[in-house]
Amino acid sequence: MLTDTHVHFRGAMTPDEIAGLVGRASAAGVGRLVAVGCEPDANTAALRVAAMFPECVKAAVAYDRSLAGTGVRVEAIRELILSAPLGHVAAIGELGLDFHYTPETAEAQQAFMAGQLELARELRLPVIVHSREADQETVALLSAHARQWGGAPDRIGVLHCFTGTELLARQLLDLGFMISFSGIVTFRNADPLREVARGIPADRLLIETDTPYLTPVPHRGKPNEPCYLPAVAELLARVRGVEASEFSRQTTTNAVRLFGW
Repeated sequence: MLTDTHVHFRGAMTPDEIAGLVGRASAAGVGRLVAVGCEPDANTAALRVAAMFPECVKAAVAYDRSLAGTGVRVEAIRELILSAPLGHVAAIGELGLDFHYTPETAEAQQAFMAGQLELARELRLPVIVHSREADQETVALLSAHARQWGGAPDRIGVLHCFTGTELLARQLLDLGFMISFSGIVTFRNADPLREVARGIPADRLLIETDTPYLTPVPHRGKPNEPCYLPAVAELLARVRGVEASEFSRQTTTNAVRLFGW
C-alpha cells in the first residue's frame, strides 16, 4: 500500500468524481490520501473528502502564501479544526513561502506563516510546508518553530514537493522534518533532485502527487491524480536501490507516523 501525502481536491468536484478518484487510487495500490487545503474553498473540500472516506483520507487545512496580507485571520483555521470531527484534521497545511511570483509580499508571507506555525504548536499538529525561492527564510521560521515545538519530535512536519538542494534537505532533517518528493523527481532534467532523494534517510521520506499538478512520467499531459503515485514510488525505489515493496512499506509507515493513522 502506498500513501499519497499531498492531494488537492477541487471544491466543485461532485461526490461521484471524488469517489472515482479515490477508487482509482485504491485500485492502483494507493490506499491512503492526505487531502490538503490552502484557501477557504480548498479547506472545505479537504474536510468534505475526509468525511466521505474517513477510513483512508485525512485532511490538512491552512492558508497559503497567496492570502498573506489580505485580511484573512489565522484564527479561522483554529475554528475550522476545532469544529471538525475528531481525527479528521491530521495537519496544518499547506502553508509557507513563495517569493517566485510575489516577492513584494515577502514580509507579509513570513508573518502569516509564523502565525500558523504558532497555531500548530498550540494544537500539536504537524505542518505541511511549501517553499519556493525562499530557502533561507523558510529555514529561519522552521528553526524557531522547532525550538518551541512541544509535540513528538518525529511529528513536527514535512517540506512537501521538495525541489531544493542537499544543503536545504540536511537543514530540514536536522530540525526533525520529513522530506516529500512529487512527480518532479521523474522529469528528464531532475538528475540533481534524484541525487538528493538518494540520500534522504529511509525513515524521513514521503511521496506525493500534488494532484492535480506535476503529473509524473509516463503520464505527462494528463491531469495528475493519486493513481499515478506508483510512477513516483517505482522511480525512487530504483534510485535508492531498494525493492518496490520495501519502499512502499517504509514510506507508508512514515506517513502513518506523521499524520496519525
